[in-house]
Amino acid sequence: MYKIRSKKIVLEKARLIKLILLDVDGVLTNGDITYGKLNDEEEPVEIKTFDVHDGYGIVKAFEKGLAVGIITARNSKVVQLRAEELGINDVYQGSFNKTEAYEDIKQKRKVNDSEVAYMGDDLFDLPVLQKVGLSSAPSTARPEVKRKVDYITKAPGGKGAVREFIDLIFKAKGFIE
Repeated sequence: MYKIRSKKIVLEKARLIKLILLDVDGVLTNGDITYGKLNDEEEPVEIKTFDVHDGYGIVKAFEKGLAVGIITARNSKVVQLRAEELGINDVYQGSFNKTEAYEDIKQKRKVNDSEVAYMGDDLFDLPVLQKVGLSSAPSTARPEVKRKVDYITKAPGGKGAVREFIDLIFKAKGFIE
């Protein structure tokens, strides 16, 4: 069983959020990575599936004045393409030390830890999850991660977890009921 913060505490933390940071594999996607070729002469390409509801939540977050960024350990052209499509400028790929990327974004955005939310799903997300004001993991996250976060979504990674997390922040801020 996972120790979950009380709803009141989670909403109090969510009310302060100005910046939402997200991992990719297992959070914005379900964690599957598929390689394929478009034709016989091309190098293999990486294929990932992103949830349209998560994307809509990110766009709405921007409209409400929140900043959104990505910190991922892998490098992927597909991630850069999706980030550009959604208007995400703070994209840190190849960040095995996610704390460095986190500190850089935090400084750039002039926010403190209590104003940052982060959703991650694996062990290397823990250092950032333990620093931020509001931490979250999708239902499909590693058990070690779920034991440490403020909020675990009902939705799995890549299937609406990010939207659920953003909606929680919106509710806390009074943007939606």
